Amino acid sequence: MRNPVAACGAALALACVAGVPPVALAQPAWPAKSMRVVIPFPPGGPTDIIGRAAARKLEEAYGHAAVIENRGGAGGTIGAEFVARSPADGYTMLVGSLSTHGIAQSLYPKLGYDVLKDFHHVTLLAMVDNFLVVHPAVPAKNLKDLIGLARRNPGRLNYGSVGIGGASHLMAEMVNSMAGIRTVHVPYKGAAPATAALLGGEIDFLLSGIPALLPHVKAGRVRALATTLEKRSRLAPEVPTMVESGLPGYVVSTWYVLSAPAGTPREIVNRANSVVVKGLKAPDTVESFTQMGAEAMGTTPEQTVEFLRGELARWAKVVRDSGARPE
Repeated sequence: MRNPVAACGAALALACVAGVPPVALAQPAWPAKSMRVVIPFPPGGPTDIIGRAAARKLEEAYGHAAVIENRGGAGGTIGAEFVARSPADGYTMLVGSLSTHGIAQSLYPKLGYDVLKDFHHVTLLAMVDNFLVVHPAVPAKNLKDLIGLARRNPGRLNYGSVGIGGASHLMAEMVNSMAGIRTVHVPYKGAAPATAALLGGEIDFLLSGIPALLPHVKAGRVRALATTLEKRSRLAPEVPTMVESGLPGYVVSTWYVLSAPAGTPREIVNRANSVVVKGLKAPDTVESFTQMGAEAMGTTPEQTVEFLRGELARWAKVVRDSGARPE
C-alpha cells in the first residue's frame, strides 16, 4: 500500500513546481456537506419562517441540506451565543433579530457574545412592520388622541408586551419617551397571551407585528392607530404611519439578519451573501414575505454592519431611558 505521507509530500512538491500555493490543496470547496441554520426561537414564529426561506435558497443553490435547528430561550440569546462559539467554517449560521442583535447587548449585563466582534454578518433578510392597536373601549381614534389621553391621565393607561426587554416592550417605551408620556408596562409570556389580554380589555394598547393582529383589526376587535415603518403597509394601507400621526422620527421595524461566527472565511461569507440576496429578490420570496407583512431586504456584509451599529446605539438609549432589566 502506498505511504500516505509520501503521497502527500509528492503532491506538495508538484504543487510547488506548478507554482500553486500549497495551502490551496487544503481548502475544500464550500459547501461540501450539509449546513446548519440556527433559529434562536421556537418554530412557527416570524424568525423561523424567514430563516427557513433563507435556508431554502442556500439548498437550492448548492445542493446540500441547510438543516434548521431551533434553539430558543432568553430572548434568543442562547441560540445566538451557541453560533458565536461554533466553528468558523461556514457550516453553522444564525438567523438573528432585533432581540438578539439590537436589544440584548444593552439589556443583558453578562451577554455571552458581542454582536459586532463575534459574528460576520452576511445580510439583512427582512423587516417586519408593526401595528399600534388599542382596545375598542379606549377613547382614541388616532395616535394624537392616545397621546393626549395619556398626558391627561399619567400612569393610568397600560400596554402589554411579550416580555421585559422584548421588542414590543421597548417599542412602547420609545413612544413614551418621544411623546413625553407615562404609561404602565404589563409583560406577558409571549405574543399570544399579550394579544389575548388586549382582546379581553386587560390592557389598553399593544405594539406588535401586523400579521398576527390584522385579523383582529379587520374584525373590529381592536383598533389600529398607526404602523411603525416609514411607509404605509400594503396589508393595511388605510392605517397611517407613526410619523404621519404626529410622532416625527418614529420609524421602527422588527428585522432579521443572517450571521456566521467571526473568523468565517470572507469568501464563504460573500458566496452566502450572493446566493441569499439573489433569493430574497426572487418574486416568490418577495410575495411570500409581503403576505406576512415583511419586506425582503438583501444587503452587503458592510451595509449590514453599518445598519447594526446604528440599531445598537438606538436601542441602548431606549434600554437606558426605560430602565428595562432582564427577567
